Amino acid sequence: MPVMEDIAWNVVEKSDVAKNTTNPIRNVVDRLKIPPNPEKTVISLGLGDPTAFGNLQVPVQAVKAVQKTLLAHQSNGYPPAVGYEKTRAAIARRYTRPEAPLEANDVIVTSGCSGALEMAFSALAHAGQTILLPQPGFSLYKTLCDNKGIKVKYYRLIPERNWEVDLAHVEELLDDSVAGWLINNPSNPCGSVYSRQHLIKCKELAAKHRLMIVADEIYEDMVFSPNEFHPMALLEPRIPLLACGGLAKRFLVPGWRVGWILIHDQSHALNQIRGALVDLAGIILGANSIMQAAIPDIFEHVPESFHQEVNQYIGHNADIAYDCLADTPGLSLLRPQGALYMMVGWQVDRFGFEDDVQICERLISEESVLCLPGTIFGMKNYIRIVYCAPPEMIEEATGRIKAFCARHYRQ
Repeated sequence: MPVMEDIAWNVVEKSDVAKNTTNPIRNVVDRLKIPPNPEKTVISLGLGDPTAFGNLQVPVQAVKAVQKTLLAHQSNGYPPAVGYEKTRAAIARRYTRPEAPLEANDVIVTSGCSGALEMAFSALAHAGQTILLPQPGFSLYKTLCDNKGIKVKYYRLIPERNWEVDLAHVEELLDDSVAGWLINNPSNPCGSVYSRQHLIKCKELAAKHRLMIVADEIYEDMVFSPNEFHPMALLEPRIPLLACGGLAKRFLVPGWRVGWILIHDQSHALNQIRGALVDLAGIILGANSIMQAAIPDIFEHVPESFHQEVNQYIGHNADIAYDCLADTPGLSLLRPQGALYMMVGWQVDRFGFEDDVQICERLISEESVLCLPGTIFGMKNYIRIVYCAPPEMIEEATGRIKAFCARHYRQ
C-alpha cells in the first residue's frame, strides 16, 4: 500500500444545525465553576433530578415490570416508530376521560418528554415561524426551537399572581408567524400550579385566535396538597391541543427516557399534524423498547400510595425551603405548589451584587451551595432552588442562604 504524502486539511466546519444548538444552562453554569468554601460540604440545589441524592427510590413494582420485560425476550428489536400498540393503549386508558376521550391512535410514544416537545414543535412550525414560550421557563424550549430554525417570542408570567400567564401580553405578541403556544403547568422553574379558572381563560384566548396549544404537563402528578392539577384537555375539550408528558417525574425515572404526546382533537383540526407526528417518529424508529414495553405493568401495579408518599415528601421539603427564606429581607418568593422548584427574587442593589449570576457565584464560594441563576430561565435577579434533596440538606442549605443574606444585606 503506497504511503500517503502529508495532506493539508481545511478546517471542517460544523453545520448550521449544530451552530443553532446551544445549551443556555451550560453557558451559565460554566461560569460557576469556582472553588467552593473548603470548610463547608457542597450542597447542590441546582439539578432537577429526583434521583440525584438516593433518597427517592423507584417503585419496586416498576423495577419488577422492567425485569419481567427483559426476561420475556420479546422487546429487544425495533418497536413500531410510534410505540407498541399495548403501550399506547395503556397510556390512552390512563389519561382518557369522558369529556376528552383517548384511544391508542391518539398517543405517540417518544424518547422522554423533551423528545415529545421536539416532535410537537417540529410538527407545528416551519423554519421561520414562531412558538410562544413562557418567561421564566425551561431553557430547553428555546434550544429545541433554535435547532429547527423556529423563532421564539417570550410571554410574561406574573409572579405576584402565582406566576400566571400575562394573557394581555400573549395577545400583544400574536401575528401571522405564530404557530403554537407552549404552556407549562406545573411549572419548571416556578413551582406554580394553575387554577382551573386561569387555564380556562388560556384556552378561551387560544380559541379566540385559533392558537394551537402545546401543554407541557410532565409534572402533572407532582402537586402538593391542597393544590389540584387540572389537565388542559379537560377544560374546553373542543379546543385541539398536544399534551406532552412522560414517566420521568411521577415514577422517579428520568433516565428511562420514555415520554408521550397525547393528541386531543375532537374538532378534527389536527389530521395533518397527526400524520406529521407519525412521520417524525420514524426518525429514531421508536423510543426505548424495554422501557416502553414495561409501561402497561407499571401503570397497573404501582399503587397510588407511592405517588402520594412522594408528593408528601417533596412537598414537605418545599415547605422547609420556603419557611426558612420567606421572611428574609431582600428576598421575594412564593410557596411552591408542585414540581421540584422555587424561584427566589433578590433585591440585587440591597446586597451589592451585579446580578443573579454573581449571587450564585458567591453562594458557592462562601456557602458551598449551588443554585442556578434565574437568567438561565429568562428571569434576571432570581435564583432557582430545587428541593428534592433530603430534608436535613434542604434545611442546612437554606439556612446557609439565609445567613449569606444577613451578611450582605444593606438597609
